[in-house]
Amino acid sequence: MFAPASASLRLVPASLLLAVAAAPVATAQEAQVTAQEGSKYEIYGFAMADYIQDTKRLDPAWDDAFRPSKIGIDDQFGTNGQASISVKQSRFGFKGSFPTGSGMPINFKFEFDFFGVGVDAGQTTIRLRHFYAEWGPILAGQTHTLFMDIDVFPNVIDYWGPSGMVFFRLPQLRWTPIKNDTSELAFAIEKPSNDVDPGNVRLVEEFANADIQNDEKVPDFTAHYRMDGKWGHFQLAGMLRRVGYEYRITPDEPWHSGARTGWGINASSSINTVGKDKLLLQVVHGDGIATYMNDGGMDLAPTAQYGPFPGSPATVPTLSAEAVPLTGVLAYYDHYWSSKWSTSLGYSFTKVTNTNFQETGAFHKGDYASINLLAYPTDKMIVGAELMWGKRTNNDGATGNDTRFQLSVRYDFDKTL
Repeated sequence: MFAPASASLRLVPASLLLAVAAAPVATAQEAQVTAQEGSKYEIYGFAMADYIQDTKRLDPAWDDAFRPSKIGIDDQFGTNGQASISVKQSRFGFKGSFPTGSGMPINFKFEFDFFGVGVDAGQTTIRLRHFYAEWGPILAGQTHTLFMDIDVFPNVIDYWGPSGMVFFRLPQLRWTPIKNDTSELAFAIEKPSNDVDPGNVRLVEEFANADIQNDEKVPDFTAHYRMDGKWGHFQLAGMLRRVGYEYRITPDEPWHSGARTGWGINASSSINTVGKDKLLLQVVHGDGIATYMNDGGMDLAPTAQYGPFPGSPATVPTLSAEAVPLTGVLAYYDHYWSSKWSTSLGYSFTKVTNTNFQETGAFHKGDYASINLLAYPTDKMIVGAELMWGKRTNNDGATGNDTRFQLSVRYDFDKTL
């Protein structure tokens, strides 16, 4: 990765080499110290293995993450009682800080794990988590959305975590005009990503072969204000977005488009209680915000009005799009029995208000609850057992549930360069 010293010397003019050779040794050393002053680089991460045992069955592509939206209804995904062993949570990162001559350093972070999603769902592949840099109040790159509060994520070993939590990492440009020990105010434009549910649209004869897709013409706008103190912290975040869609009836006709306004408010807090113990709380509500949730829901879905309408049979619906309302709740308690043992206990849910033209099997609600016991044999090792329960409820009221046991071992590492 680095060129050998001889290669570097060949690029230096001979006159400069003579000048350096003639200079006192102390001057060269001082220059080296000056160049490195304020710079810091660190390699970090952990190796982790999870043994997972389910009583029921999840979507096989999501065996290693406990997502209520992926729980099967009846025998949807096959027989019950599946087991898995995974290293997908293992993580590697590189971060640092270096001076710029402006008085403000540039801080950067690059981090990935091995939990495949999207087209790689179910695979052990590299997944980018963070890749950003910040200089003073300006941040550019991929990291947590401003709409979330990472500090209310409980001390659990399940990779995905509570369903009702806002949790999303995406590319963004961020401006933080206020940031100190007691408060933070930040604004960002973030990459749009709409989850459009076509519902029963294709049951209407006119739309039987229609192409329907999302339409993302402008970025999402997010902001948060945070207060910190000895008691803990409180954060209020907001979001405003355009939730767009487009369709065409046949491949040879032009695209038609439309959009609805999405918005959301997220209030979250961690409250220090006894010792290291914390009470973690979050309530989020909005329209068209499912993309930002940890699990479940859709941003846009069709709704129908039925006649009679002039010149049309009463059975032919008039269709429109709706930004789907969603509510998410999280309540957890992190308790530390001692410096060597801890327990996290809590409940969370995500719930959407389905439209009247979504399919019966569309997601309606996801419940998530868990309790664990974690041991810390050394400051670089965690051994833990966790019991989880989840329930999926569909638009038609059909339900599926699962109880999961997880045993995990994790070894941390870090090295300052």
